[in-house]
Amino acid sequence: MALAAQGFGRAHPPTAGRARIETVLHRLRLLQIDSVNVFERSHHLPVFARLGPYDRGLLDRMLFDPAGDRVEYWAHEAASVPKADLELFAFRMDRFRAKHGDAIAAHADLAGALLAEIADRGPIAASEVEEHPSVRQGPWWGWSDTKRVLELLFRTGDLVSAGRRGFERRYGLPEQVLGGPVQRVPAPVAVRELVRRAAVAHGVAALPDLADYHRLRSDETLVAARELEDAGELVPVEVPGWTRADGRPLLAWRHVDAAPPARLRAAALLSPFDPVVWQRDRILRLFGFHYRISIYTPAAQREHGYYVLPALVDDRLVGRVDLKSDRQAGRLLVQAAWAEPSAPSPPSETAARLAPVLRDAAAWQGLDAIEVVGAGDLAPALADVLAAR
Repeated sequence: MALAAQGFGRAHPPTAGRARIETVLHRLRLLQIDSVNVFERSHHLPVFARLGPYDRGLLDRMLFDPAGDRVEYWAHEAASVPKADLELFAFRMDRFRAKHGDAIAAHADLAGALLAEIADRGPIAASEVEEHPSVRQGPWWGWSDTKRVLELLFRTGDLVSAGRRGFERRYGLPEQVLGGPVQRVPAPVAVRELVRRAAVAHGVAALPDLADYHRLRSDETLVAARELEDAGELVPVEVPGWTRADGRPLLAWRHVDAAPPARLRAAALLSPFDPVVWQRDRILRLFGFHYRISIYTPAAQREHGYYVLPALVDDRLVGRVDLKSDRQAGRLLVQAAWAEPSAPSPPSETAARLAPVLRDAAAWQGLDAIEVVGAGDLAPALADVLAAR
């Protein structure tokens, strides 16, 4: 039910154009943005997992064209959302302003100068106005005061995203990008709508899942869920094994339109930032899959690799595959491949299901070859299946 709600279980179309991509974007509501590019940028991967190969340039235009219908905001982490949805996060902008008012006031002159510069020149990137980037200091990761203030204004809604150029975010005034200021929706109304959308996207969800999808507070998520339950949109359920620390069942709901498919057939590699896996407690409850992203872990402490993608086969997470696109040599490198206890036996069965996904991934990346170069108990079987073609 959870995977079907996320768009899995449908055969990949022969071609995936704008309409198919729009369907995925509408289903997920948001795409998380992340700069790591060792295999492929994360916002491209959820669409690939659900549709197979498609035009990445088309998706980038759909997400980052300032004249289009999407913008970025902190809707989960930094994420692309429809412009029409930005009003649902206005309460978050107001809360951020209240929480960080001192930081904003401390840079009032610079903020005023940046707003005037953007009003005069139009949308800009931080690099277009920065002259002396600072060394890394504290939590700001080396941002100069210019970048810091632009981000403060972005979070408060005084500035909005105006697309990206070279993957660098550009900032514009709301009237330049939206045609006017960000509209205000009262917090309880916005939270209820965001919880409803999270419930649709999850199919079945515990309270922490509903809260995490848009990074809402648990208390206001519970109020909204109860209201949606009273309205008949959410149905309370108990899921075996979904328990709290004290042993009592987790509060959980099924969206009224969600139903378990008679059969679900799928094969995909999931981004660490795919909605299926970004809530680590949820995937442990659903799949028995303990997962932590490894890109920030020192090499000696990594258990499964660097950019490790959970491998989905049908309704189970059956493995972990560490991928790298060696673009200069035209090779897709499988740097490690590990099977989960839930994987079919023998390993060749799992490898046979994942090999077509890897071949599609290599072709999609414009790479000519796939090489299994690393460790893992699934790696030998995967190398054999890939070599047998």
